[in-house]
Amino acid sequence: MRWLSVVSVVALAVAAPRLAAAEAVEKGAFGVGIILGEPTGVAAKLYLGDATAVQAAAGLAFAGGGLQVHADYLWHPWLLEERDSFSLPAYVGPGARFIYYDQGRDGQDFVATGVRAVAGFLFDFKEVPLDAFVEVAGVLEYQFGSEAADGFEVTLNAGAGVRYYF
Repeated sequence: MRWLSVVSVVALAVAAPRLAAAEAVEKGAFGVGIILGEPTGVAAKLYLGDATAVQAAAGLAFAGGGLQVHADYLWHPWLLEERDSFSLPAYVGPGARFIYYDQGRDGQDFVATGVRAVAGFLFDFKEVPLDAFVEVAGVLEYQFGSEAADGFEVTLNAGAGVRYYF
């Protein structure tokens, strides 16, 4: 958890001069920040065009117990709100997930891999190079590595976060 605090402090330190200026800024195509939820960790996004992007996250999976990594290809097909200071697009897309389930001392650890279907909202600031997001994803995964865990499972991911763009 200490590294999450370091990432937050660095992002705010880099953004502080631009926050004080409060004028429209040109955002870069690549953003890095934090995600809280399932997983809780580091989040990144790379815009490929005006309406497409690739996002990824890596962090701790508290509900399942372990470490999760996922990546998604996103479309931003709907603009729900447009103001001088922000825009509010919705996004959807497919993705992939890998998770290592840590069952503790008494359990047998196992891994799972699967596909994700993600949908979310993006609060995209125009005056600072930041965005904030909320998303939910359905996951169809195949669990293997344990006799008790072999097979398909349907799970949910949900998270919220913020990213700084370079």
